[in-house]
Formats: sequence, structure tokens, C-alpha cells
Amino acid sequence: MVKPLKMWRFCQVPHCHICTGIVFMLTLVIWSRGTIAGGFAQIEELAWIPAIGAAYRLGLDGLSLPLVLLTSLLFFLSAIYSARISDRAPSYVVLMLMLETAALGTFMALDGLLFYVFFEVSLVGMYFMIAGWGYEDRQRAALMFFIYTLLGSLPLLLAIIGLYLSSGTFDMRVWIDMPPLTGIAAMLALIAMLFTFAVKIPAFPVHTWLPAAHVQAPTAGSVILAGVMLKFGTYGLVRFALQMTPEAFAQAGQVILAVGVVSALYGAFAALAQSDLKKMIAYTSINHMGYVVMGVAVAALTVDLRIRTIALDGATLQMVSHGLVTGALFFLLGMLQDRAHSRDMSEFGGLLGRVPWLGWSFILMAFASLGLPGLAHFPAEFQVFLATLNTAPWAIIAILAIVVTAGLYLRAIAAVFLGSENEKWLEMRDLDRREKLVIVPLLILTVLVGVAPSWLINMIHTTMESLSF
Repeated sequence: MVKPLKMWRFCQVPHCHICTGIVFMLTLVIWSRGTIAGGFAQIEELAWIPAIGAAYRLGLDGLSLPLVLLTSLLFFLSAIYSARISDRAPSYVVLMLMLETAALGTFMALDGLLFYVFFEVSLVGMYFMIAGWGYEDRQRAALMFFIYTLLGSLPLLLAIIGLYLSSGTFDMRVWIDMPPLTGIAAMLALIAMLFTFAVKIPAFPVHTWLPAAHVQAPTAGSVILAGVMLKFGTYGLVRFALQMTPEAFAQAGQVILAVGVVSALYGAFAALAQSDLKKMIAYTSINHMGYVVMGVAVAALTVDLRIRTIALDGATLQMVSHGLVTGALFFLLGMLQDRAHSRDMSEFGGLLGRVPWLGWSFILMAFASLGLPGLAHFPAEFQVFLATLNTAPWAIIAILAIVVTAGLYLRAIAAVFLGSENEKWLEMRDLDRREKLVIVPLLILTVLVGVAPSWLINMIHTTMESLSF
């Protein structure tokens, strides 16, 4: 028997990347097994609360599997990045592993009650990560994050209860195959779901918690929050709102589409107004998640199966590409902040010659974020805009956000890495071996998804073309 003290000593950050690395290798095995058309694969089911029919049900399809792989990768890289943390290291490791468990469970759950449990546990983990290892105003930001997201998740619980009372089961497969709610009940459930997932995405106007949380969160916390946890909202938008209340979703499709368009435009213009680099990247997440909302709304509005599939393919690919690109940008910004102890772009200048690895990596990811062809966001956003132009031409106005995003990133690149070198940073060091190990996989995947996305899109497409709603 392992003594508790020895077990606690094992919970050090250097050991965290071993655990997360094992999880990542296991997800690669799961990925190799693939999915099936028209349903869920790799299903595991164990009794949990038999009296109410709740069970430990897990499964995967082309929507959830890419997000599972993305989650395990970002947690593995976050653990490597956090290897030097010494402040309350055991607690940090426990939170990291709890967050990873909750995130993976959220994407794999096929039981409504189990989904909600994982969904809520993630809030607790992120609250303590921000409050415990964040920056100067971390307590207020953590509290704001927790209250917003906790109150936002309560309507989802009511919707889940309504689905259960109408069907007699928590099995999400039943809810998807035969949506139990109709008429006004379905619309009320949809409104509840939309509120929850809009807060989580976050979409305009329930987004105000996000910039504060990102600015105060530690680097790994920002990566996990942006790269993984924001996807809970967009994933739920497809898995719950679209698949379980399809008729109501179609009726509300124009309103949901408008929310996506406004979010995309607002996120871009709000980011343009920032001088704090971390807050700027946080607002671009609202912009990119707006595109996902647009894709899902268009899928509900169109009657053309081909266009529907294109929209959902693009929306799902956008979830993955955003995790890669924005995760990398937060890593790079964290590396810059570790060196300069500042995030204000006006305090820098001419860093490209001093820190070429950091500079060129940031430039590549900035170009990816603005949707440059050949990089990860382009095939995702192109599919979303193509489907939107075919179904709701007015909504294509959201494409203006790309121009704004290009402007804000070019301004940031010029202010931080180009121009005259600030003598204040003459001793700044470039990325070390550990930091390169963190960022290089994301650079490679960003280019790979942009240049040859078929390996990812094909798996997504198999599921999306078989969805019936």
C-alpha cells in the first residue's frame, strides 16, 4: 500500500506531464479505432443510479472525437509548460487532472445527467486555478467566472430534467434519435439550452466574464479555458440544442444566426480596441466562436443536406482549429510575459531580432488566427461562409470581421516585434527547449490542418452527413 505522504509527493508538476502524456497516448489509440457513420462508436456503459435510469455512458462520434484528441493534447502541453511551478505544486496537479477528466467526460458523455456533472465539475476546477495561481486581480476574476457560468448552467439542468420527464431516460442517444419534446415545451427547453451554452461560448451579450478571466488566469489556465472549455458551449449547441430540439432550433435559427454574426463582429472590434495583448486574444475568441454559432445556425436553417453538412463540417473544424491557434497564442504570450512581466504592446518593439523563435511563432499563429489560406482557420471559416452565403446571404457581413482581425494582429506584430528595438529588452532570452517542445506541435498541426485538412475533415464529415434533424 502506498503511503498518503508518498502519493502526495508524487503529485508534483513534473509528474503531471507523465499522467497527461499517458492520457494523450490513449486518445491516439482511441482515434485509431475511429467512428462509425450514423451513430456512436466505442461505447462503454455501466450502471450508476439505476433508480432513475442514469448510467455511466460514454461514446464517440465525428463531433466529439476530434475535441477529445484536442483536449488531451492541450492538457499534455500545458503540463509540460507548467513544469517549473513550485507554488503548491500538488494542488496544481490535482486541479489539472480534475479539469482534464471533466473535459474529456463532457465530450464523451452519452448520459444527460453525467454530462451535467462533468460540465459543472470543470467550473470548480477552473475557479480554483484562476483564484490560486492567477495574477493581481485573480479573486474577482475567478468569482466573476464562477458566478456567470454557474448561474448560466442552471437552465441546462432544467432542460435535462424536462427531457428526462418526457422520455423516462437520461440516455442522450434516445433524445437524439427521437426528440421527446415538441411545441412550446421544446422551445422552452431550447431557450434554456441556448442561454447556458451562450454563456459558455461566450456569445454576445453574455461574454463579459471572459476577458477578465483570461487576463487574470495563469497561462495554462488561459490555454485550457480558450482551447477546451469554450468548446463546451459550441459542442452543446450541436449535441443538445440542434439534435434534441431540431424543430424549435430551426424556428429560432435566424435569431441564433444574428447572435453569431454580432458576436463575430463585436469580438473583432473589441479586440481592436485593446492594448493588453492577452485581452486582445481573449476578444478574438468571441469572434471565432461567433463563426461556429453561424455554422450551426445555418445548418438548422437550410433544407439542403449538402449545405447542412458543409456548415457543420466548418463549425466543428473551427472548434478544433481555434483550440490549436488560440492555445498557441496564449502559450506564446505567457512566455513573453514570463520574460517581460508586461502584456502592454506599447512597452515593446523590435523583439523579432532578439527572440526569433518567439517572434516568428507568434507571427505564424497571428496569421492563422486572421484566417490566412494555408493555415488552420481558413478551411473551417471558408466552409462556414460558403454555407452562410448559400442560405442567409445577409449574414455574410460577418466576413468584415476578418479584415478587422487582420488589422489588429498586424498592429500587434508591428508594435511588439518590428520597428526600433527597445533597449529595455536587450537581455531578453529566446525560447528554451521546454518551451519549444510546447509550441512546435501546435505550429505543425496549424499548418497541417490548413494545408491538408482531409485527415480531420473526413472523420467529421462521416458523422455530419448522417445527422438527421
